[in-house]
Amino acid sequence: MRALRPLRRSAYRRLATALALSVLAEGLWTLAVVWQVVELGGGPVELSLVSGALALGVIVIALLGGVLADRVPQKWILVGVLAMLAVSIGLVAGLSALGALSVPLLVAVAAVIGLSMGLFFPAYSALVPAMVDADELLAVNGFEGVVRPVLLQGAGPALAGVLVAVWSPAAALAATAVTCVAGLVAALALPARALRRDLTTEATGHPVRAVVRDLVEGFRYMVGTRWLLVTLVFASLMILLVLGPLEVLVPFAIIERAGAGPGGHSLVLLAFGAGGAIASIVVASLRLPRRYLTVMIVLWSVACVPMVVFGVATTLWPMVVAGFVLGGLFSAPQVIWGTLLQRRVPPALLGRVTSLDFFVSLAFMPVSMALAGPVSVVAGLTPVFLAAGLVPLLFGAVALVVGRLGPDELAHPLDEARPVISG
Repeated sequence: MRALRPLRRSAYRRLATALALSVLAEGLWTLAVVWQVVELGGGPVELSLVSGALALGVIVIALLGGVLADRVPQKWILVGVLAMLAVSIGLVAGLSALGALSVPLLVAVAAVIGLSMGLFFPAYSALVPAMVDADELLAVNGFEGVVRPVLLQGAGPALAGVLVAVWSPAAALAATAVTCVAGLVAALALPARALRRDLTTEATGHPVRAVVRDLVEGFRYMVGTRWLLVTLVFASLMILLVLGPLEVLVPFAIIERAGAGPGGHSLVLLAFGAGGAIASIVVASLRLPRRYLTVMIVLWSVACVPMVVFGVATTLWPMVVAGFVLGGLFSAPQVIWGTLLQRRVPPALLGRVTSLDFFVSLAFMPVSMALAGPVSVVAGLTPVFLAAGLVPLLFGAVALVVGRLGPDELAHPLDEARPVISG
């Protein structure tokens, strides 16, 4: 199968293992933290604080993460991140088991996790093209598109749900820490890879000036590249409306409207993961669409519509179906997006552009998560989910009309054997 071809390479198998374990840990945390907040007597507002702190951590460190990914061997960034996660989550699990955990401390650790994520993914994204051939990048992104939903929305939350139901949130958090340790072992086994950037030919100077120079170079590339800027602005606005309700309010819609508990929450996330996995493997097994930019934005816009179901359904099964559709429609364009960045962004800029992707497209993530709980208290769940489901359709239409992406995507086809590094 085309999507599994890169796994023939031992180096990539180790990298894929480290990624899979880090994603599984994130999936475990996603559900465990919800029920940890509930156990501490919190509700949507407290969960918004925890989720918002994690998102803010990603934003704060993302740009520096991109600079480091273009300057430091990416293997050691991954090793450091996984070690940091294992220690911080292990601390939370221990305090939870002892009954000494509090919401403020949980918020602080969530911020540390966000900082780690902001360092991990630019390094991982910059390392992938050094592990496989250019014509295997679509397969890599397809495989990653399967791994993420299966483990992040499926196996991770499902396992956490069992651990919470049978034992406690502390048990699920302990499993998260153990998974990070296993990921650390996989990262340590990665082979060394030289940077795809020759720093010896660049101007020397104070490290701070070098960092600023790197950031400016990446920002100029983003602003001067229409397809990149238009897509990131669209994604930012979509995330502002959708991510908070998806991450913070869906659990409470399941509890309050469907009368379900951890098992129901796990089932919805499992459906989300299954939809994402199926869509990713399909996209990775086909040729890239000729109008890949248009297809991406249309799919992401339409993907938001099932959010309406969580605002109107009063039983669990419509929410499960909506989760499946959401997962599929969000993941399919993500496979195309990853390949697009790796094909069209110059290798020496890939870490910084990936971090800018994080920073710009997720700039509103902490705002969305922080506002979701309070806004739902004032307006109610239904209006929030209606806005999250329908307004992104307008954003997508404006992006396609104003962005004038058609000529660019036709002039730069992606389905080629070698990367196209021009803007």
